[in-house]
Amino acid sequence: MNINFENHGGNIEKEARQLGLSTENIIDASASIVPFKLPKKLNNYLINSIKNRSIRSYPDSSYFEVRNAISKWHNIEPSMILPGNGASELFTWAARDASLNGISSLPSPGFGDYQRALKCWNATYVHNPLPLSWTNNNPQSFPIEPKANVLWITNPHNPTGQLWSRSSIENLLANYKLVICDEAFISLVPGGESQSIIDLTNIYKNLIVIRSLTKFLGIAGLRVGYAVTNSDRLLKWKEIRDPWPVNTLAINATKMIMKDSKMHKKRLNKIHRWVEKEGKWLYQSLSSFSTIKPLPSTTNFQLIKSESSILNLLENLKKRGILLRDCRSFINLDEKWFRISLLKREQNIQIINTLKDYIN
Repeated sequence: MNINFENHGGNIEKEARQLGLSTENIIDASASIVPFKLPKKLNNYLINSIKNRSIRSYPDSSYFEVRNAISKWHNIEPSMILPGNGASELFTWAARDASLNGISSLPSPGFGDYQRALKCWNATYVHNPLPLSWTNNNPQSFPIEPKANVLWITNPHNPTGQLWSRSSIENLLANYKLVICDEAFISLVPGGESQSIIDLTNIYKNLIVIRSLTKFLGIAGLRVGYAVTNSDRLLKWKEIRDPWPVNTLAINATKMIMKDSKMHKKRLNKIHRWVEKEGKWLYQSLSSFSTIKPLPSTTNFQLIKSESSILNLLENLKKRGILLRDCRSFINLDEKWFRISLLKREQNIQIINTLKDYIN
Protein backbone atom coordinates (compact mmCIF):
# COMPACT_ATOMS: atom_id res chain seq x y z
CA MET A 1 0.00 0.00 0.00
CA ASN A 2 1.33 3.44 -0.92
CA ILE A 3 1.09 5.96 1.91
CA ASN A 4 -0.36 9.25 0.71
CA PHE A 5 0.02 11.89 3.38
CA GLU A 6 -2.44 14.13 1.61
CA ASN A 7 -4.97 11.74 3.19
CA HIS A 8 -3.47 12.36 6.64
CA GLY A 9 -5.89 15.19 7.42
CA GLY A 10 -5.11 18.79 8.26
CA ASN A 11 -4.34 19.84 4.67
CA ILE A 12 -6.44 22.92 5.22
CA GLU A 13 -4.65 25.32 2.84
CA LYS A 14 -4.89 22.90 -0.10
CA GLU A 15 -8.56 22.20 0.60
CA ALA A 16 -9.28 25.93 0.91
CA ARG A 17 -7.71 26.58 -2.50
CA GLN A 18 -9.74 23.81 -4.14
CA LEU A 19 -12.98 24.97 -2.51
CA GLY A 20 -12.35 28.65 -3.19
CA LEU A 21 -12.72 29.44 0.51
CA SER A 22 -10.49 31.15 3.04
CA THR A 23 -9.02 28.91 5.72
CA GLU A 24 -11.04 30.88 8.32
CA ASN A 25 -14.26 29.63 6.71
CA ILE A 26 -13.32 25.97 6.97
CA ILE A 27 -14.11 23.71 9.91
CA ASP A 28 -11.24 21.24 9.99
CA ALA A 29 -12.15 18.13 11.99
CA SER A 30 -9.81 15.96 9.91
CA ALA A 31 -6.64 16.50 11.99
CA SER A 32 -6.53 15.73 15.71
CA ILE A 33 -5.02 18.95 17.04
CA VAL A 34 -6.36 20.87 20.04
CA PRO A 35 -8.36 23.96 18.97
CA PHE A 36 -6.84 26.30 21.55
CA LYS A 37 -4.34 29.10 21.03
CA LEU A 38 -0.89 28.84 22.53
CA PRO A 39 -0.63 30.00 26.14
CA LYS A 40 -0.09 33.76 25.99
CA LYS A 41 3.19 33.50 27.88
CA LEU A 42 4.55 30.93 25.43
CA ASN A 43 3.29 32.87 22.42
CA ASN A 44 5.07 36.02 23.61
CA TYR A 45 8.23 34.04 24.33
CA LEU A 46 8.35 32.77 20.74
CA ILE A 47 7.76 36.27 19.37
CA ASN A 48 10.62 37.56 21.52
CA SER A 49 12.81 34.70 20.27
CA ILE A 50 12.48 36.20 16.81
CA LYS A 51 12.88 39.80 17.95
CA ASN A 52 16.05 39.12 19.92
CA ARG A 53 17.53 37.36 16.90
CA SER A 54 18.07 34.02 18.64
CA ILE A 55 17.18 32.36 15.32
CA ARG A 56 20.24 33.99 13.76
CA SER A 57 22.49 31.33 15.35
CA TYR A 58 22.51 27.61 14.67
CA PRO A 59 20.46 25.57 17.15
CA ASP A 60 22.28 23.83 19.97
CA SER A 61 22.80 20.39 18.44
CA SER A 62 23.35 18.86 21.89
CA TYR A 63 19.88 20.05 23.03
CA PHE A 64 21.39 20.41 26.50
CA GLU A 65 18.74 22.69 28.02
CA VAL A 66 15.72 21.12 26.37
CA ARG A 67 16.81 17.58 27.30
CA ASN A 68 17.25 18.68 30.90
CA ALA A 69 13.80 20.29 30.93
CA ILE A 70 12.15 17.15 29.52
CA SER A 71 14.12 14.93 31.91
CA LYS A 72 12.82 16.79 34.96
CA TRP A 73 9.22 16.55 33.75
CA HIS A 74 9.46 12.78 33.22
CA ASN A 75 12.12 12.02 35.85
CA ILE A 76 14.33 10.40 33.19
CA GLU A 77 18.06 10.85 32.62
CA PRO A 78 18.78 13.56 29.99
CA SER A 79 21.03 11.13 28.09
CA MET A 80 17.94 8.98 27.42
CA ILE A 81 16.09 11.80 25.63
CA LEU A 82 16.41 13.01 22.04
CA PRO A 83 14.30 15.88 20.63
CA GLY A 84 13.16 15.44 17.04
CA ASN A 85 11.56 17.24 14.12
CA GLY A 86 8.14 16.00 15.19
CA ALA A 87 7.47 12.37 16.04
CA SER A 88 7.75 11.43 12.35
CA GLU A 89 11.50 12.04 12.17
CA LEU A 90 11.96 9.87 15.24
CA PHE A 91 9.86 7.07 13.73
CA THR A 92 12.41 7.02 10.90
CA TRP A 93 15.28 6.35 13.32
CA ALA A 94 13.25 3.85 15.32
CA ALA A 95 12.50 2.07 12.05
CA ARG A 96 16.22 1.80 11.36
CA ASP A 97 16.63 -0.16 14.58
CA ALA A 98 13.51 -2.18 13.75
CA SER A 99 15.04 -3.13 10.38
CA LEU A 100 18.12 -4.49 12.19
CA ASN A 101 16.00 -6.67 14.47
CA GLY A 102 13.85 -8.58 11.99
CA ILE A 103 10.16 -8.47 11.12
CA SER A 104 8.00 -5.64 12.44
CA SER A 105 4.37 -6.13 13.42
CA LEU A 106 2.02 -3.23 12.70
CA PRO A 107 -1.31 -3.69 14.53
CA SER A 108 -3.95 -2.51 12.07
CA PRO A 109 -5.70 -0.22 11.56
CA GLY A 110 -2.82 1.98 12.60
CA PHE A 111 -0.88 5.13 11.80
CA GLY A 112 0.51 4.89 8.25
CA ASP A 113 3.74 6.75 9.02
CA TYR A 114 5.21 3.62 10.57
CA GLN A 115 5.12 1.98 7.13
CA ARG A 116 6.76 5.03 5.56
CA ALA A 117 9.53 4.91 8.15
CA LEU A 118 10.13 1.17 7.69
CA LYS A 119 10.28 1.54 3.91
CA CYS A 120 13.18 4.01 4.33
CA TRP A 121 15.30 1.03 5.47
CA ASN A 122 13.71 -1.68 3.30
CA ALA A 123 12.50 -3.26 6.52
CA THR A 124 10.16 -6.24 6.55
CA TYR A 125 6.79 -5.74 8.23
CA VAL A 126 3.41 -7.44 8.52
CA HIS A 127 -0.03 -6.13 9.41
CA ASN A 128 -1.82 -7.83 12.28
CA PRO A 129 -5.53 -7.03 12.59
CA LEU A 130 -6.97 -5.52 15.74
CA PRO A 131 -10.58 -6.21 16.76
CA LEU A 132 -12.89 -3.53 15.35
CA SER A 133 -15.31 -3.63 18.27
CA TRP A 134 -14.62 -2.75 21.90
CA THR A 135 -16.23 -1.55 25.11
CA ASN A 136 -15.92 1.82 26.81
CA ASN A 137 -13.98 0.32 29.72
CA ASN A 138 -10.56 1.94 30.08
CA PRO A 139 -7.73 1.23 30.11
CA GLN A 140 -8.00 -1.95 28.03
CA SER A 141 -5.56 -4.82 27.67
CA PHE A 142 -3.64 -4.81 24.41
CA PRO A 143 -5.65 -7.49 22.57
CA ILE A 144 -3.10 -9.29 20.37
CA GLU A 145 0.39 -10.76 20.61
CA PRO A 146 1.70 -11.01 17.03
CA LYS A 147 4.50 -13.37 16.07
CA ALA A 148 7.23 -10.96 15.05
CA ASN A 149 10.56 -9.57 16.23
CA VAL A 150 9.48 -5.95 16.64
CA LEU A 151 6.14 -4.57 17.82
CA TRP A 152 4.83 -1.07 17.09
CA ILE A 153 2.18 0.15 19.54
CA THR A 154 0.24 3.40 19.60
CA ASN A 155 -1.18 4.40 22.99
CA PRO A 156 -3.88 5.65 22.90
CA HIS A 157 -4.42 3.93 19.60
CA ASN A 158 -4.80 5.84 16.37
CA PRO A 159 -7.42 5.76 14.82
CA THR A 160 -9.58 3.94 17.41
CA GLY A 161 -8.91 6.05 20.49
CA GLN A 162 -8.47 3.00 22.74
CA LEU A 163 -6.19 3.44 25.76
CA TRP A 164 -4.05 0.36 26.41
CA SER A 165 -3.11 -0.55 29.97
CA ARG A 166 0.48 -0.05 31.04
CA SER A 167 0.57 -3.57 32.52
CA SER A 168 -0.55 -5.27 29.29
CA ILE A 169 2.18 -3.49 27.30
CA GLU A 170 4.84 -4.25 29.91
CA ASN A 171 3.88 -7.93 29.71
CA LEU A 172 4.78 -7.87 26.00
CA LEU A 173 8.27 -6.43 26.40
CA ALA A 174 9.95 -9.75 27.15
CA ASN A 175 8.57 -11.27 23.94
CA TYR A 176 10.11 -8.91 21.38
CA LYS A 177 13.59 -7.78 20.43
CA LEU A 178 12.24 -4.24 20.21
CA VAL A 179 8.99 -2.48 21.16
CA ILE A 180 8.28 1.00 19.77
CA CYS A 181 5.50 2.80 21.63
CA ASP A 182 4.03 5.97 20.15
CA GLU A 183 2.46 8.04 22.93
CA ALA A 184 1.62 11.08 20.78
CA PHE A 185 -1.91 11.43 22.18
CA ILE A 186 -1.47 10.12 25.72
CA SER A 187 -1.09 13.53 27.36
CA LEU A 188 -4.49 14.53 25.92
CA VAL A 189 -6.31 11.66 27.63
CA PRO A 190 -7.76 12.43 31.08
CA GLY A 191 -5.76 10.11 33.36
CA GLY A 192 -3.73 8.91 30.37
CA GLU A 193 -0.33 9.55 31.92
CA SER A 194 -0.94 6.76 34.44
CA GLN A 195 -0.71 4.29 31.52
CA SER A 196 2.50 5.75 30.07
CA ILE A 197 5.50 3.43 29.90
CA ILE A 198 8.17 6.12 29.62
CA ASP A 199 9.71 5.17 32.97
CA LEU A 200 10.06 1.55 31.82
CA THR A 201 12.86 2.69 29.50
CA ASN A 202 14.98 2.68 32.68
CA ILE A 203 14.51 -1.09 32.90
CA TYR A 204 14.05 -2.34 29.33
CA LYS A 205 16.80 -1.69 26.78
CA ASN A 206 14.48 -2.93 24.00
CA LEU A 207 11.93 -0.13 24.48
CA ILE A 208 11.58 3.14 22.55
CA VAL A 209 8.87 5.62 23.56
CA ILE A 210 8.11 8.52 21.22
CA ARG A 211 6.18 11.62 22.25
CA SER A 212 4.82 14.63 20.37
CA LEU A 213 4.05 18.14 21.60
CA THR A 214 2.30 18.95 18.32
CA LYS A 215 -1.13 17.76 19.51
CA PHE A 216 -0.83 19.12 23.02
CA LEU A 217 0.26 22.62 22.00
CA GLY A 218 -1.55 22.78 18.65
CA ILE A 219 1.65 23.55 16.71
CA ALA A 220 1.72 20.99 13.91
CA GLY A 221 3.66 23.45 11.74
CA LEU A 222 6.50 23.81 14.25
CA ARG A 223 7.32 20.05 14.44
CA VAL A 224 8.18 19.09 18.01
CA GLY A 225 8.71 15.59 19.37
CA TYR A 226 11.11 13.55 21.46
CA ALA A 227 12.22 9.96 21.90
CA VAL A 228 13.00 8.25 25.20
CA THR A 229 15.18 5.14 25.12
CA ASN A 230 18.58 3.90 26.25
CA SER A 231 21.42 6.37 25.73
CA ASP A 232 23.56 4.02 23.61
CA ARG A 233 20.80 3.80 21.01
CA LEU A 234 20.43 7.58 20.89
CA LEU A 235 24.16 8.10 20.42
CA LYS A 236 24.00 5.93 17.29
CA TRP A 237 21.05 7.91 15.96
CA LYS A 238 22.84 11.22 16.54
CA GLU A 239 25.88 10.00 14.57
CA ILE A 240 23.86 9.57 11.37
CA ARG A 241 20.97 12.04 11.55
CA ASP A 242 20.98 15.57 10.16
CA PRO A 243 23.15 17.96 12.19
CA TRP A 244 20.30 20.41 13.01
CA PRO A 245 16.95 18.64 12.60
CA VAL A 246 15.15 20.73 15.26
CA ASN A 247 14.86 24.48 14.77
CA THR A 248 15.43 27.09 17.47
CA LEU A 249 11.75 28.05 17.84
CA ALA A 250 10.76 24.41 18.36
CA ILE A 251 13.56 24.03 20.92
CA ASN A 252 12.45 27.18 22.74
CA ALA A 253 8.78 26.13 22.80
CA THR A 254 9.66 22.72 24.21
CA LYS A 255 12.08 24.16 26.74
CA MET A 256 9.56 26.65 28.08
CA ILE A 257 6.53 24.37 28.34
CA MET A 258 8.61 21.71 30.09
CA LYS A 259 10.25 24.17 32.50
CA ASP A 260 7.10 26.06 33.43
CA SER A 261 5.18 23.35 35.29
CA LYS A 262 2.37 25.73 36.25
CA MET A 263 1.69 26.62 32.61
CA HIS A 264 2.10 22.97 31.54
CA LYS A 265 -0.39 21.67 34.12
CA LYS A 266 -2.87 24.45 33.36
CA ARG A 267 -2.76 23.50 29.68
CA LEU A 268 -3.22 19.82 30.50
CA ASN A 269 -6.21 20.51 32.75
CA LYS A 270 -7.84 22.65 30.08
CA ILE A 271 -7.41 19.93 27.45
CA HIS A 272 -8.66 17.16 29.76
CA ARG A 273 -11.83 19.09 30.62
CA TRP A 274 -12.43 19.70 26.91
CA VAL A 275 -11.83 16.06 25.87
CA GLU A 276 -14.12 14.79 28.63
CA LYS A 277 -16.93 17.26 27.94
CA GLU A 278 -16.84 17.41 24.15
CA GLY A 279 -15.99 13.72 23.71
CA LYS A 280 -19.06 12.70 25.69
CA TRP A 281 -21.25 15.22 23.84
CA LEU A 282 -20.04 14.15 20.39
CA TYR A 283 -20.44 10.44 21.16
CA GLN A 284 -24.01 10.94 22.39
CA SER A 285 -24.89 13.16 19.42
CA LEU A 286 -23.52 10.65 16.91
CA SER A 287 -25.33 7.81 18.69
CA SER A 288 -28.66 9.44 17.81
CA PHE A 289 -28.14 8.59 14.11
CA SER A 290 -29.51 5.23 13.00
CA THR A 291 -27.15 4.58 10.07
CA ILE A 292 -23.79 5.30 11.73
CA LYS A 293 -22.17 3.96 14.88
CA PRO A 294 -19.56 5.85 16.92
CA LEU A 295 -17.04 3.73 18.80
CA PRO A 296 -15.85 4.61 22.32
CA SER A 297 -12.75 6.82 22.44
CA THR A 298 -10.58 8.18 25.26
CA THR A 299 -8.96 10.98 23.31
CA ASN A 300 -9.76 13.90 21.01
CA PHE A 301 -11.06 12.00 18.00
CA GLN A 302 -14.00 9.73 17.32
CA LEU A 303 -13.98 6.76 14.92
CA ILE A 304 -17.33 6.05 13.26
CA LYS A 305 -18.66 3.19 11.16
CA SER A 306 -21.46 3.67 8.63
CA GLU A 307 -23.84 1.10 7.20
CA SER A 308 -22.84 2.22 3.70
CA SER A 309 -20.12 4.17 1.90
CA ILE A 310 -19.47 7.64 3.32
CA LEU A 311 -17.46 8.98 0.35
CA ASN A 312 -20.32 11.10 -1.03
CA LEU A 313 -21.12 12.31 2.47
CA LEU A 314 -17.56 13.49 3.05
CA GLU A 315 -17.49 15.20 -0.33
CA ASN A 316 -20.79 16.99 0.35
CA LEU A 317 -19.55 18.18 3.73
CA LYS A 318 -16.30 19.35 2.17
CA LYS A 319 -18.23 21.51 -0.30
CA ARG A 320 -19.85 23.13 2.71
CA GLY A 321 -16.50 23.82 4.31
CA ILE A 322 -16.40 20.90 6.78
CA LEU A 323 -13.46 18.50 6.63
CA LEU A 324 -13.75 15.05 8.24
CA ARG A 325 -11.20 12.24 8.02
CA ASP A 326 -11.64 9.60 5.32
CA CYS A 327 -10.23 6.45 6.98
CA ARG A 328 -9.44 4.42 3.87
CA SER A 329 -5.76 5.25 4.36
CA PHE A 330 -5.82 3.02 7.45
CA ILE A 331 -5.21 -0.68 6.75
CA ASN A 332 -8.35 -2.78 7.47
CA LEU A 333 -10.72 0.20 7.25
CA ASP A 334 -12.77 0.82 4.12
CA GLU A 335 -15.12 3.46 2.73
CA LYS A 336 -17.61 2.86 5.54
CA TRP A 337 -15.31 4.36 8.17
CA PHE A 338 -14.62 8.00 9.00
CA ARG A 339 -13.24 10.00 11.91
CA ILE A 340 -14.18 13.29 13.53
CA SER A 341 -11.72 15.22 15.66
CA LEU A 342 -13.08 17.22 18.57
CA LEU A 343 -13.38 20.96 18.15
CA LYS A 344 -15.07 23.61 20.26
CA ARG A 345 -18.78 23.14 20.99
CA GLU A 346 -19.99 25.66 18.39
CA GLN A 347 -18.13 23.85 15.61
CA ASN A 348 -19.10 20.41 16.91
CA ILE A 349 -22.76 21.46 16.79
CA GLN A 350 -22.33 22.69 13.22
CA ILE A 351 -20.82 19.33 12.19
CA ILE A 352 -23.70 17.36 13.74
CA ASN A 353 -26.37 19.64 12.25
CA THR A 354 -24.80 19.38 8.79
CA LEU A 355 -24.63 15.57 9.08
CA LYS A 356 -28.38 15.61 9.71
CA ASP A 357 -28.89 17.05 6.21
CA TYR A 358 -27.45 13.87 4.68
CA ILE A 359 -27.96 10.88 6.99
CA ASN A 360 -30.60 9.56 9.37
